[in-house]
Amino acid sequence: MAKVAAKLKVMPTSPEVDLDALQERLETSLPEGAKINGVEREEVAFGLVSLHPTVIVPDDAGGTETVEEEFAGLEDVESVEVENVGRI
Repeated sequence: MAKVAAKLKVMPTSPEVDLDALQERLETSLPEGAKINGVEREEVAFGLVSLHPTVIVPDDAGGTETVEEEFAGLEDVESVEVENVGRI
């Protein structure tokens, strides 16, 4: 079975958000069969830093929609968007 790798952009609600704690919540909120394969951080502006996790999901899982919904529902998450998707 093939897998899909998706790089997402997770924007926190404010610069005061603890990014380490937010990253842990992202990892624990993943649906079954999905995993995070690295997280990058990017300074946006005025102290705001976005998280860019690369998420691996099974191809038959319906893409990244479930992961996006889980991430978007977390406390301290302002928005989630897919930056790049590819099969591996």
